[in-house]
Order: sequence, then C-alpha cells, then structure tokens
Amino acid sequence: MVNLIQRLGNFVITFVEKLGKTGVFLGTAIFWTFIPPLKIGRIIKQISFIGVKSSFIVILTGSFTGMVLTLQTYYGMEKFGAEALLGPTVALALIRELGPVLSALMVTGRAGSAIAAEIGIMRITEQIDALEVMALNPYRYLIVPNILAGIITFPLLASIFNVVGILGGYLVGVKLLGVSQGAYFGEMVNFLDMKDITIGLYKSLSFGLIVTWICCYQGFTTSYGAEGVSKATTGAVVTSSVLILVWDYFLTSVLL
Repeated sequence: MVNLIQRLGNFVITFVEKLGKTGVFLGTAIFWTFIPPLKIGRIIKQISFIGVKSSFIVILTGSFTGMVLTLQTYYGMEKFGAEALLGPTVALALIRELGPVLSALMVTGRAGSAIAAEIGIMRITEQIDALEVMALNPYRYLIVPNILAGIITFPLLASIFNVVGILGGYLVGVKLLGVSQGAYFGEMVNFLDMKDITIGLYKSLSFGLIVTWICCYQGFTTSYGAEGVSKATTGAVVTSSVLILVWDYFLTSVLL
C-alpha cells in the first residue's frame, strides 16, 4: 500500500514537473516571437514543408471524407425525407468539426513527427549546442519559425480540406445519388453563416500552435541516442493527437 502511494506521488510530481517545463518552453518561444528580427527565410521554408508538402494528403483525405460522410448522411436523411438538407449537413460537419480536426491529425503524422525528429537529431548531434556557442538563439532559429508556420498553414490546409470535402460530397450526393444540384448548394448558402467559418478557423489556429509546440518540445528535450529520438517522435505524434481531440472538445463547448 505504501509503495502504491509512493508510486502515485512520484507520477504526480513527474507529471507536474513536465507540465511546467512544457509551459516554460512555450512561454520562451512566444517571448522570442515578438523579439525582432524574425528568420523570414526559415519561416517560409517551414511553411513550404508543413503546408505545401502536406497538401496532397489533405486533399486525398478530404475528398474521401466528404464522400463517405455524404453516403452516411444521405441514407439517414432519406428515412425522414430530408435529402434536400444533405448539402448544409455535410458542409457544417466539415467546416465546424471534421476539416480542422482531421487535417490537423494528418499534418501531425506527416510533418509533426518530422519536426520532432529533425530537432531531436540536432540535439543528439550537438548542433543545438553549436548554435548557442555561435551566439545564435535556438528558439529564434528553430522553434519560432515552426510555430509561426504552423499557425499560418493549419487554417489554410483545413480550408482546402473543407472545399475538397464539399466537392467530394457533391460528386456522391448529386452525381451518384441524384440529389438536386440547386438544393445541395442552395440550402448550404441558407444554413451556413460566418460563425461556422470562424469556429473552424479558431480551431485550426489553436491546433497549429499545439502541434508545433508539442513536436518542437519533444525534439528539443530529446535524450541522447537513437532511442531517444524514436521516443521523442512517437511522443510528439501521440501527445499532439490526444491534445487535438481533448482541446477540440473544450473549444467546441465554449464556442457553441
């Protein structure tokens, strides 16, 4: 019994300690974000890496998500004679929820893991120590560009996901299932408003910060050796994915 309490206490202490270090890491990164000059070239490079190179997987998953969502929604609505509401239902589900969340999860798997691995390798090969020796701030050079690139690209990728998903739903709903084209897009215009778009935008912005923050932290605090990089990469993807879903619930509760 004593050992169990001791282990529980050690777990709580370790968890609180890690939480504090993670918060200090983010606070330091935010501080250096507002200290000029910014590394514009590196920010553009990271926008290309996170955004442009993730666009294909976002388009692919967005189109099939829209198609399967339309199929499931149509057969549910057909029972109530509400097929005309297929367009707004698909659009609302994509814009408010599925677009921001699924695109963030896709980018976490592709770019987030790579960011953690890159910074982790720089840590174990002492390249980060070399930056400090050369009086180059590693937060300004490595962390800030990734966080800014994530905040910029995640909303753009979610928007692409939404557009492609709606078009995928159009192909299935209108061309395959025979729903009127006018009803699909016309009702969508009637039911969607600016609040739905801003909710999706807020979610994407916060997901961009969460993913780049966690992935950079995991890489920056990698323990030495190849095993450490492997653990950091896995931890970055798992922690970011869980936080996306948890934060999505609380943010949805507040914004509804």
